[in-house]
Amino acid sequence: MRLDVLEFRHFYDSALGAVTRRLIRRRLREMWPNLRGMTVLGLGYATPYLRPFRDEGTRVIALMPGQQGVTRWPRRGPAAVALSEDTELPLADGSIDRIILVHELEMTTELRPLLREIWRVLAPDGRILAVVPNRRGIWARREATPFGAGRPFSATQIDLTLRGAMFETLRVVPALYLPPTRYRFLIKMAPFWERLGHRLWPGFSGLLVVEAAKSLYALTPPGERVTGRVKVLVPAVGAPRNGVHAATAD
Repeated sequence: MRLDVLEFRHFYDSALGAVTRRLIRRRLREMWPNLRGMTVLGLGYATPYLRPFRDEGTRVIALMPGQQGVTRWPRRGPAAVALSEDTELPLADGSIDRIILVHELEMTTELRPLLREIWRVLAPDGRILAVVPNRRGIWARREATPFGAGRPFSATQIDLTLRGAMFETLRVVPALYLPPTRYRFLIKMAPFWERLGHRLWPGFSGLLVVEAAKSLYALTPPGERVTGRVKVLVPAVGAPRNGVHAATAD
């Protein structure tokens, strides 16, 4: 089930959302320390996590699903976000070096077609980072946050899902041990929770961050066809209309 873009915005404007953004940004940066000269795409509601890469990538853009709506991003400068459909990404074949998926794989009702489109637009040596709720973690059980609204995955499930869509899973990294709470004194203890969780219960993290590469040796499944489709990107600018809302924090 897709959430409305304003629900994501509300979460990331909260104290818990701000800490979550900081912790996951740090994890993504550890996994991809240098994207200099690469094209980077964020899918779903990935804009809170793209800022660290903007000064490195030759092009950093974001696409948000039409059912979800879109917020302008970045806050300053030319808009770099547009509405799109999961099954028809408006990008040329092999045009993207790195793709970051947040609030996407667990939300879509078109999981396999989406992954086929991601495979199509990803460069031959491209990679993806997918942030998904951990089925064994508490975040997947709390609907008070966006991570509790979609379909959670276990490490085995996300690996099989990606392999079935012609990707090779490179690593699955646990992330986010902070409990999904509104109590500020617990939120301020985020570094303590991260150290404790990593040491005592790594399998029960709130999220899984999965890195995968495009497999060039897998066969296209029967009945499926990978074709080039390019649509015009329409940046999210101006006053709210047609699902477009004002800028959110970046």
